[in-house]
Amino acid sequence: MVLEVALIDVLPGAESAFTQAYGQAKELIATLPGAGAMRMTQGVETPTRFVLLVEWDSVEDHQAFRDSERFGQWRALIGPHFAGPPHVEHFADV
Repeated sequence: MVLEVALIDVLPGAESAFTQAYGQAKELIATLPGAGAMRMTQGVETPTRFVLLVEWDSVEDHQAFRDSERFGQWRALIGPHFAGPPHVEHFADV
């Protein structure tokens, strides 16, 4: 299992629109083979900063999503609210 951690900064004032878009978009990942638990958190001190956490069976499963049509749909829903490209890394348990 790998944990995808995506740091997402959204445009000031777009926090509510982003969370609504995420509410629609999350099913595009949640129903994929290889995807496990998924969680989005919002910054307390910096409310324009969000952290997406997705458990994947493997980095390859995450890459398969990124190469799929669903990724385009995902980005079309949430991407317009981004202040810049998300910073994404994968982590493994130790």
